[in-house]
Amino acid sequence: MIRRYPEYAGEKPFKPVQKPEKEVLVDTMEEELLDTPWTLILYDDDIHTFEEVISQLIKALGCSVNRAEEITYTVHNEGKAVVYQGSFEECLKINSVLQEIQLITEIKG
Repeated sequence: MIRRYPEYAGEKPFKPVQKPEKEVLVDTMEEELLDTPWTLILYDDDIHTFEEVISQLIKALGCSVNRAEEITYTVHNEGKAVVYQGSFEECLKINSVLQEIQLITEIKG
């Protein structure tokens, strides 16, 4: 038995589904990720010499020999050191230079 509902005669009983507007949340999250202070960490290894690490830090950061030595000795003594804090893009740039000689790094945000 088919039931007919007179109140829907000639009209569709359901409203068409409207597409949701674009996800603003995704854009906001991306902006937050880019604005978040990011940290680039260099880890100790038994492969590279002090001279190699110091030289690569100078190349990556454009820092003085003394600053590169400080970072290198911190890595050696504590197992890791913060190399840079700032934008994600800059962390990526510095990280790519450090990884040219396969230094062990991590970017945290």
